[in-house]
Amino acid sequence: MLIQLTYASHSSRALGPADVKDILQTSQRNNSAVGVTGALCLANGLFLQQLEGDRDVVNQVYLRILKDSRHTEPSILDFGEIASRRFSNWNMGLISSIAENRQIFLKYSRKSEFDPYSMSPSSLRGFFDEIVQGGVRWIG
Repeated sequence: MLIQLTYASHSSRALGPADVKDILQTSQRNNSAVGVTGALCLANGLFLQQLEGDRDVVNQVYLRILKDSRHTEPSILDFGEIASRRFSNWNMGLISSIAENRQIFLKYSRKSEFDPYSMSPSSLRGFFDEIVQGGVRWIG
């Protein structure tokens, strides 16, 4: 069964460019090895990530994330079966809340600051649909 899991977490510390690069490279390497695709968003010390792939494998990836000391207060925001992948062309894309991406981050947020914890599942799906369609600046 092909599933999609979307979660948010807080960063346990301030992340510098080297940390972000390490997270992206590690995610790409690990996800490629197990057939998981998705996107990672970083904004205001928050992670928002959508993972897609085989149910058992995505669950294993999420369990590994829960053990990662860089994450605190993890929460699954959306989970379900999907017919096809959104992110079939990459193992992990990274979007940051740089000025060029600010509009899309705020478009789906109820507050002036991006807060994925307050987003509904339909808003989360709309957010990820829109970033797949373009108009955002990807990192890495």
